Amino acid sequence: MNEQTITLPNGLRVILIPTDSPVVYCGYQLKAGSRHEHNREEGLAHFCEHTTFKGTHHRKAWQILNSLESVGGSLNAYTNKEDTTYYASVLSEYAQRAIDLLTDIVFHSTYPQREIDKEVEVICDEIESYNDSPSELIYDDFENLLFKGHPLGHNILGTASRVRQFTTADALRFTRQYYRPDNAVFFCTYRPKDRLSPERIRKMLEKAFDKYKEPAHDLPIDTLPVTDSLAKQGNTLAPLTMTDGMGIRLLQTHQAHVMVGAKAFDFNDPRRTALSLLNNLLGGPGMNARLNIVLREHRGLVYTVESSLTAYSDTGVWCTYLGCDTKDIKRCLYLVRRELDRLCNQPLTETRLKAAKRQLKGQIGIACDNHENYALDTARYYLLKNHPYDIQAQYQAIDALTPQDLQQVAQQVFDKNRIFTLIYK
Repeated sequence: MNEQTITLPNGLRVILIPTDSPVVYCGYQLKAGSRHEHNREEGLAHFCEHTTFKGTHHRKAWQILNSLESVGGSLNAYTNKEDTTYYASVLSEYAQRAIDLLTDIVFHSTYPQREIDKEVEVICDEIESYNDSPSELIYDDFENLLFKGHPLGHNILGTASRVRQFTTADALRFTRQYYRPDNAVFFCTYRPKDRLSPERIRKMLEKAFDKYKEPAHDLPIDTLPVTDSLAKQGNTLAPLTMTDGMGIRLLQTHQAHVMVGAKAFDFNDPRRTALSLLNNLLGGPGMNARLNIVLREHRGLVYTVESSLTAYSDTGVWCTYLGCDTKDIKRCLYLVRRELDRLCNQPLTETRLKAAKRQLKGQIGIACDNHENYALDTARYYLLKNHPYDIQAQYQAIDALTPQDLQQVAQQVFDKNRIFTLIYK
């Protein structure tokens, strides 16, 4: 890809992504996630994401919803722990319409209380649905163990009781602090033959900003360092019993849900490449992942076992999740630990390493073929690292890995003294 970057006079960073698709994917990513919430604000970032669509100084809620839908496009948003994204998908001829709408709702929403009162119940239904899914809930619960009450550990959705207390004033306070051009990235895909160009897209953005007066941003951007902590917010989960790095919640689930993991490397740490390969080898999407072979194919102990790696700006999380019968918990944990120890104690052979590299590079290449996901991932990369994603550089970093590199990282991350285990049963 030959991405181009522009910085507007208001501080907005813009990344433009050429494609061969007639569909334009464009939007804003902002450094405004659940980690930016203060104590007793849990869920506020997600609440703002929902209510941003409920009206601006220039559009009513129904006008926002109809603007792109009427030409076959779509408008979407989601909240992460470090960022919030608003984006649109439209045919290229409606790019100006999408850019104008997105700029209006992100920077000029009014968060009317009458609309908030209706949307709150929608959010609470989402929270309850999430709470009914232990295989999802355990991820946030696990991160809360790792980060000991820091906002990174908080559930993005918050609690129903907390959300019902949020008002127009809360939304305006949060968004005026974080929803600002100098705290955001705008991304846009374009097909040159559709007469879209970086210069034309820049003019579209400038037109959208000139159309409306920007609100005042009088509060400083604030991010709590991961080394600090906030007072824990109470939750409605069953009590947690902790012993020797293992936590157990008795939730009366049909099967046991088990999470094993540890803190890992941040987004900018070069060791993350080695850990990505190890993670893929252990429990990646391939059916040939080690844990899938050992636990499912050879012994039939689980239906689902997967590993994941999440990188934040200043820390990260590696973890493995599995679901099994309660009677098989001890055996599954033993087998997971055995595979971790193998990677710590035995360097990969050159043949096995070559195969693992080939598989990971293939997965990255195929993922980049999805224009929508590529645009979203590229924007987040630019938001956090301030330069475009370079797939060739990623391939080179993978190719440069040695068996010793992988063993060293495995010994750091998979050390028994650093591992936490959380069990729902």
